[in-house]
Amino acid sequence: MVNYQEAGLDRTFAALADPTRRALLARLDEEQRVTVSELARPFPMSLPAVMKHLDVLSDAGLIVRTKTGRTVACQLSPGPMEQAMEWLSRYERYWTDQLDRLAAFLEQDQWQPSPASPSSASSRPRRKKSTRRGRSRSK
Repeated sequence: MVNYQEAGLDRTFAALADPTRRALLARLDEEQRVTVSELARPFPMSLPAVMKHLDVLSDAGLIVRTKTGRTVACQLSPGPMEQAMEWLSRYERYWTDQLDRLAAFLEQDQWQPSPASPSSASSRPRRKKSTRRGRSRSK
């Protein structure tokens, strides 16, 4: 059975995986409503390519497009991002707890490093002996 909430998370994370789509969302975060042509302007790609990225964001529910006459404007839709943050926060709590336990274990310092043996200070690696060169061949 398909869990529809997980399917939504899959679409959200798949949409966020692309740097162009993340840049589009960042732009929409700065301004309330932005036309598609304004969104496409800074990107070194064609308008149809930007439209495909917007389709992915729209399918994931991350943006909402509205059409007024011939102008299409986009704005952020926070729902899927909130669900993703809730999902991530569960794992953040888990890893925070695990790392806190590891830190507490390391702070106990139950083991002491062994002292260096008295002979280790006096022993040094020996230099390699040089060997005589053999006769060189002359042509």
